[in-house]
Amino acid sequence: MPLTSDLILDASKFAPENVSEETINVNTFIERATESVPTWQEVGPVKYRQLRESGQTGYAAPVYLPAAKDVNIPSRDAGRHIAVRVYTPDNGQPSKGLFLHIHGGGFVLGTHQHQDGKLRDYANTFQLTALSVDYRRTPEDPWPAQIHDCFDVAEYLVDSGESVFGARLLFISGESAGGNLTAETAFRLIRARPNHKIAGVIFPYGWFDVTQNLPMAATFTRPIIVNNEKMLGFAVAYTPGMTIEERRNPLISPVYEDMQGLARAAPGGRLPPALFLCGTEDPLLDDTLLMSAKWMITGSEAIVKIYPGACHGFTAVPGLKAAEEAWEATVEFMREKLEEI
Repeated sequence: MPLTSDLILDASKFAPENVSEETINVNTFIERATESVPTWQEVGPVKYRQLRESGQTGYAAPVYLPAAKDVNIPSRDAGRHIAVRVYTPDNGQPSKGLFLHIHGGGFVLGTHQHQDGKLRDYANTFQLTALSVDYRRTPEDPWPAQIHDCFDVAEYLVDSGESVFGARLLFISGESAGGNLTAETAFRLIRARPNHKIAGVIFPYGWFDVTQNLPMAATFTRPIIVNNEKMLGFAVAYTPGMTIEERRNPLISPVYEDMQGLARAAPGGRLPPALFLCGTEDPLLDDTLLMSAKWMITGSEAIVKIYPGACHGFTAVPGLKAAEEAWEATVEFMREKLEEI
């Protein structure tokens, strides 16, 4: 009998010949759009956010839905609150649980109010109350402001979710930098609220190693939404003055967390079930591969879906087959977890 590997993956997902023409064309379009506008470092974060708000960064302006409302949740800081965007199911029926979304944007860009369409999809597809947290952004407020805001909101939802929103916190999800904060928040709840079991976490192209030293992150130069230079700019803004060694702090780069120790302390001796989604034309591909492997070796469930040639942010491209497939995987994952509750 031939020797078999203890780790098995589908290498065809990484083969260049399996990248569809549609994906190649979308990537080319996004690359041109990325190159056509200045970076946030060139114009400053405030000006860039204004350009993004008005649809002048190469992408459509955000759409605000009247059904989405802002509420305030207490912060650990006296006299301060954290805004949270809330979307309840349109059918008016009782919610089955809470879905907490943590937006991406390199800790610099994006807001909780830019997620209305996404929140509506989660709310109506799964009969959940979907929320997005307005964590503070850098460079105005560098680390640890972001994790503090996410921790405060998550702990509040665990403690008061049923009394305030009529349901308990079941899912946490975040893309890119939001994936970093999602992992940090899930780990925080294991420590701070050990009796609360999360049904699942979802990581579209999560950023788990802010050192920027993984091979893909360090060498990916193609200017397609983000590349190595842009990611390093976000990392420096998030952790100003820090060395690479200091950015290995597990509260900054969650891939360095003692996940096996955390799993032993978690409900059932496992980390929450996790879904990882990433394309192969993404500087954060290695982040997904390494983080998901570390998740698995704790004995916890981790589903990894790889999309040939898909770029960073691909799930937001309307009509793209890879985006539709990623959404189908998310739907299947979440429905399975809801059935297991």
